[in-house]
Amino acid sequence: MTDLEADLRKVVRGEVGFDVTSRALVTMDASNYRRVPLGVVAPRDADDVAAVLEVCRTHGVPVVPRGGGTSIAGQATGTGVVLDFTRHMNRVLALDAEARTAVVQPGLVLDRLQDAAAPHGMRFGPDPSTHSRCTLGGMIGNNSCGSHSVAWGTTADSVAELDVVTARGQRLRLGQGWSGAPTGLRELVAGELARLRTGFPELPRRISGYALDALLPEHRADVARSFCGSEGTLGVLTEAVVRLVEAPRARALAVLGYADEGAAAEAAAGLLVHRPLTVEGMAADLVPSAAALPRGDAWLFVETGGSSDGEARARAEEIVRAADVLDALVVTDRAGQRALWRIREDASGTATRMPDGSEAWPGWEDCAVPPQRLGAYLRDFRGLLVSHGLRGTPYGHFGDGCIHVRIDFDLLTGPGIARFRRFSEELADLVAAHGGSLSGEHGDGQARAELLPRMYGEEMVALFERAKGIWDPDDLLNPGMLVRPAPLDTNLRFSVLPREPVEVAFGYPADGGDFSAAVRRCVGVAKCRTTSATGSAVMCPSFRATGEEEHSTRGRARLLHEMLAGEAGGLVTDGWRSEEVREALDLCLSCKGCRSDCPVGVDMATYKAEFLHHHYAGRRRPAAHHSMGRLPMWLRWVDRMRAAAVVNALASVRPLASVAKRLGGIAPERRIPKVATETFSRWWDRRKARGPGGDPIILWPDTFTEHLSPSVGQAAVRVLEAAGLRVVLPPTVHLEKAPVGDGRTVALDPVSLLRGRGRVCCGLTYVSTGQLDRARTVLRRTLDLMAPVLETSTPVVVLEPSCAAALRTDLPELLHDDPRAARLASRVRTFAEALEQLAPGWRPPALDQPVVGQTHCHQHAVLGDLADRRLREAAGLTGDLAGGCCGLAGNFGFEKGHFEVSRACAEDQLLPSVRQAPEDAVVLADGFSCRTQLEQLAGVRGRHLAEVLAEALRRGEHASGVGGP
Repeated sequence: MTDLEADLRKVVRGEVGFDVTSRALVTMDASNYRRVPLGVVAPRDADDVAAVLEVCRTHGVPVVPRGGGTSIAGQATGTGVVLDFTRHMNRVLALDAEARTAVVQPGLVLDRLQDAAAPHGMRFGPDPSTHSRCTLGGMIGNNSCGSHSVAWGTTADSVAELDVVTARGQRLRLGQGWSGAPTGLRELVAGELARLRTGFPELPRRISGYALDALLPEHRADVARSFCGSEGTLGVLTEAVVRLVEAPRARALAVLGYADEGAAAEAAAGLLVHRPLTVEGMAADLVPSAAALPRGDAWLFVETGGSSDGEARARAEEIVRAADVLDALVVTDRAGQRALWRIREDASGTATRMPDGSEAWPGWEDCAVPPQRLGAYLRDFRGLLVSHGLRGTPYGHFGDGCIHVRIDFDLLTGPGIARFRRFSEELADLVAAHGGSLSGEHGDGQARAELLPRMYGEEMVALFERAKGIWDPDDLLNPGMLVRPAPLDTNLRFSVLPREPVEVAFGYPADGGDFSAAVRRCVGVAKCRTTSATGSAVMCPSFRATGEEEHSTRGRARLLHEMLAGEAGGLVTDGWRSEEVREALDLCLSCKGCRSDCPVGVDMATYKAEFLHHHYAGRRRPAAHHSMGRLPMWLRWVDRMRAAAVVNALASVRPLASVAKRLGGIAPERRIPKVATETFSRWWDRRKARGPGGDPIILWPDTFTEHLSPSVGQAAVRVLEAAGLRVVLPPTVHLEKAPVGDGRTVALDPVSLLRGRGRVCCGLTYVSTGQLDRARTVLRRTLDLMAPVLETSTPVVVLEPSCAAALRTDLPELLHDDPRAARLASRVRTFAEALEQLAPGWRPPALDQPVVGQTHCHQHAVLGDLADRRLREAAGLTGDLAGGCCGLAGNFGFEKGHFEVSRACAEDQLLPSVRQAPEDAVVLADGFSCRTQLEQLAGVRGRHLAEVLAEALRRGEHASGVGGP
């Protein structure tokens, strides 16, 4: 233990972390930069903050305050001690509805303040797109804005008073009238009045530099306002009094379509006279699909408010009439508005990939110019990109003249980094020429501070340095930011990564087969750190259960980054054998939620499987990998020996079950599911009745349907045949010729007989436990069995969502060198997709009941559930299913040590939704894991949609006197 660490532990009541994991998690924010800290402290209160500052001052170690770590310019990283305010100092301390103020701590997530203010009809005005995870301290440090700044201004406009601790331990209460000003600040301003009155550009989004002009007498010498945007370089915020605004009772969203980006930009300023709440802009090159948007190649999102839906709509329609548009859309329902806003909010992540999939980076993320000059600036900006051979996709706050953009800089090679510098210098000059600010929202940090003289001139920047010296004479707080900055092309996060692709098992087709590029996908947007999932969102259940960065998608990506860096400067130096990475990945449920919910498509489930594959290569694996990872093999043996009844009987004897669970690495809190005494395939073999003729469809007998829930397969057969489809099962023998009749009747030759019988398998359990060599063997055998089918166009219907997802994604990515893998993946249909696509004229029986339950996380992330929604609607099953993850997640919830997290995940959305459901609600759970979790934690029987429909068909047949097979 270092002296610094020991001294901190003596005086700090919060957590002190100098271990590899704690440090690795905060090496980066959402910028291009990486700095390795000595340690991390999570203070419990202002006394802890003061104690940390005193110890660090004694040791001469810098201190960096950090909130959600979503900063774009590098200011939330540091080489000394990082203060993490999100763990303890994260509360609303008071809310005065009459005064319209709230007292908050710096680690409070913005959405939690909005939740507290909403019952009073109020809200905090600024709302960055990261509102679900950014903190009030970070917003004050950056002077954040958000989409509603045209109505409610920047964070500085919403700050009344601030409590801060200076680097030398002074506790100050900042406010107007020089309240809390450190000694010497007033005298500095008095001597520079002329410069302060003329040296700052006039525009709504001027964030760059220190706001020293707020100290002018005509601005009430507002020390709190001047502190905003100082990026943790002047003092450490411990508490804030912020102003709230009245939230409109109703809102309407007008989406205005324009021919191009320039037309939208030039129109934006003219709409401000109508007093909109937002004027946001984006162009077609940022939108994956413009199907939901009005006609055009660029759009303005203009929100209006009112006391009623009618008033809000009338204001929106007035704006539409006043705007010269190609097309327009006005939306008043909340769900429709949320769907449209999601397109805009996800742009911060979506923009990190160019339309062709290549990488794009921040660095010039948010310059701002006077709104009336935005069109001209954008034309010049586009021209500058072209002159440097660069590409970018601008979007942002058009009404305030602020543009966000990610650019395809090459930050991996010397020439690319040199071009990054030249472009940065020329763009700084361009912004200054248009009377703009280098930063319009996210701060200067390391990305832009070096170029502040181009905007302000050397004398004003020297004044900034003098102000910093008054507040922090020892340069202890976040050095290298704003004044005396580090060069913008140093400390780049990619400099430590390997230049050659790492040998891996998966193909990573979206990343050119490069695992480093896959890990680079995580840019720190931190959507995985949301504390509550909304709608159908899944990511990241383990973070919501634990609240710890280590168990977020971003945290795991940071550790993988450090692992890849290795000896080149990474904190993790033992590569694939790293225990720190293994521990972080241990609580990853492999739900695949990040694959769809992460704006940049990080797929941590695949990364986890890859890591486990390498980590345990040539080493003893955990017992759970053998007991549950090889579940298909064990269950086939039970079936061949006709031992299901014996296994169930033994599992019902508590001492024997306890021994079996201990040997198998299974959580003692879990009950072992019963094995079906008759498998689905055996039921199929003895079934005399056959369905209709016509072209066959393959019904996939996945492991769970085959051995644990054959009733689901039986129900699916009934429904699919009722829809007029001919159901067959996959071949069980390697064929040299096509099957005859159904998929299991063949004309055998001696070679086929010698090869023996087999079963198709998606390999899911092997993949999720990282047994990728075994998974490849199983999948190749499956492709051999399916070879004759793949020569036809026969669709493959898979009932278990996790198995369908494995066939759609894991199969072609793991066997990327076998063209049959992609063919099989393309044939996979879910139950609802099969009915919709293959029996479009069929109508399900009418149930007219509410539904409750949860969309399977793999279905949400990989397969999509639109067909399921339409099928439920056609059957009269009303209501939406919950998002999140059930928490069992295949082997995860059964593994020893995971039970509490598994239960917490279920309590996030699934279990509350079931408890609150009407008595006549149908509990839907298409996944075996979801059904098992419901049964074991809530005593509720969930059913696959096929079972619900089959039961309704049976009731209808009995009612009409018609029998069935």
